[in-house]
Amino acid sequence: MAVTPPVCDFDWPAPEFSLPATDGKTYRLADLAGPNGTLIMFICNHCPYVLSVLDRILRDASDMQALGVGVAAICSNDAQSYPADSFENMVKMAETKGFTFPYLHDESQSVARAFDAACTPDFFGFNAELGLQYRGRLDASRREAGPEDLRRDLYEAMKQIAQTGSGPQDQIPSMGCSIKWKP
Repeated sequence: MAVTPPVCDFDWPAPEFSLPATDGKTYRLADLAGPNGTLIMFICNHCPYVLSVLDRILRDASDMQALGVGVAAICSNDAQSYPADSFENMVKMAETKGFTFPYLHDESQSVARAFDAACTPDFFGFNAELGLQYRGRLDASRREAGPEDLRRDLYEAMKQIAQTGSGPQDQIPSMGCSIKWKP
């Protein structure tokens, strides 16, 4: 069942965390923050919403990094019930797809709860002061990727945040599979 997260709570402070990544390192929020903003996205390996736009996520992440925006992805799904989302499979996906950002494992699901993450993908765009400025969609794609020429909502919002410190007032929420919570 598709889930839609709530709208942006402007200036909500990014929660602190420390999580292991597929590259063998452990990252804290401060390690990931970019000089012009930070994007934390909740994704996973099995969600059709994520898989249909993963190439666009990777393209936009690279373009945002060029703007001085720090980028990281977090998988918080219950890997016991969804083995495709195991840490081992996260490592394979990051390597196969050539992730240019850390892919973090939230095994306890505490970070997803602290962020109040709702679905995959769920995007949290912060300014340089780590105040939330965007919680919207990647683009108008849904379960299947839309046309290649769709407006790049996430990229345009993060570009605005990098340049001005503020996100767009009008945001359309992301949509995706629910976070797979542990019982």
